[in-house]
Amino acid sequence: MRRVEHVMGFPVSLRVDDPDVPEEAADAVFRWLREVDARFSPFRDDSEVSRLERGEVARVSEDLGEVLDLCEAYRVATGGAFDVRLPGRGLDPGAVVKGWSVQRAAGLLRAAGARRFCLNAGGDVVVAGGPWRVGVRHPEDVGRLCTVLEVADGAVATSARYERGDHIVDGRTGRPATGLLAVTVVPTLTEADTVATAAFAMGADGVEWAAAREGCEVFAVDAGRRVLRTAGLPVAG
Repeated sequence: MRRVEHVMGFPVSLRVDDPDVPEEAADAVFRWLREVDARFSPFRDDSEVSRLERGEVARVSEDLGEVLDLCEAYRVATGGAFDVRLPGRGLDPGAVVKGWSVQRAAGLLRAAGARRFCLNAGGDVVVAGGPWRVGVRHPEDVGRLCTVLEVADGAVATSARYERGDHIVDGRTGRPATGLLAVTVVPTLTEADTVATAAFAMGADGVEWAAAREGCEVFAVDAGRRVLRTAGLPVAG
């Protein structure tokens, strides 16, 4: 099974290698991701996030409550570098929502009987039944890879400046984070996407912070073009 759709502002590709998994499983994945976009996008006036920001929500849904709890946990863990409530920007929990929702989507696939699959949401990847080879793009040359990782069951997420420029802000200073060119992490996806963004926001200190998290491996390129990597990074042979 192969499918690609544009959701949440980026392409989402799904590959399932189990022949008995019905097409309806893919339908459920993309339906869920579209639902998440409708409910949590800060760019939609009628989303729960936008209505909460305008003071129109008396009590948040269970899902949004879970997301906001994760956002607060990372704000505290990074000393404020990761913050989804930046002055002048309004509430934007997207850095948590993306990984959280894709991990839920992977759960839908497993519930449908999928054992070997790859779900790639705008560069954040969750895989099962590997080994899978996942390329990490060079931060300054779109045609090159920095490294190739080999992951059996887990996730890979990258935060960088090459797609959207200086879009990640250090919440401690209110200024764009420029200490790193790119950082890739390999824990579970809910952790991966947020940890990558949080580490990027922290700058050079973020690499050590991310590496200290349980089960987290890191690959990063700093502003001086130095490559930083943890010893347990699953580099393909």
